[in-house]
Amino acid sequence: MESSSREEAISILRAVLALGRRLRAERPKGSVTLSAVSILGTLSRLGPMAATQLATEERLQPQSLTRILAGLEQEGLIVRARSDADRREILIALNDRGRRVLADDIHARRVWLENAIAAVLNEEERDLLFSSSEAMLKLALHRGPGDEAAAE
Repeated sequence: MESSSREEAISILRAVLALGRRLRAERPKGSVTLSAVSILGTLSRLGPMAATQLATEERLQPQSLTRILAGLEQEGLIVRARSDADRREILIALNDRGRRVLADDIHARRVWLENAIAAVLNEEERDLLFSSSEAMLKLALHRGPGDEAAAE
C-alpha cells in the first residue's frame, strides 16, 4: 500500500514538473522573471498589500522580495502608496502596465495549453484533467506545519 502511494506521488510530481517546465518555455520573449510574474499574479488576485504580507503569500524571504519589488518598480509595473487605514504602512499595488504584462504572460501560456489540450487529449481526458486541476490547486494552497516559518 505504501509503495503504491509513493509511486503515485512520484508520478504526479513528474507530470507536474514536466508540464511546469513546458509552460515556462511558452512564456513571451523578454518577459519578467517567473518570480516577478508570481508577485504580479498575487497582487492581481488579492489586491494591494504590505510587503510583509506579500512575502508570506509568496513564501519568500523579505530580502528576496525587496530585490524583486525594486525591479518591478523600476520597470513601472507596481506602485507603492501609504495605507489609508495605517499611514505608517506602505502598500504595494499592481498598476495598469503591470496588469498588461501579467495578462500577456498568462495569455501566451493559456493559448499554448488550449492548443495542446485540443490536439492531444480526448473529451474524457480533458474532463479528467479539469477535475484534477481543482485537486492540484487544493494541494498547492495547503499550508502544513512549518509553512509560516518558511516564509519568515
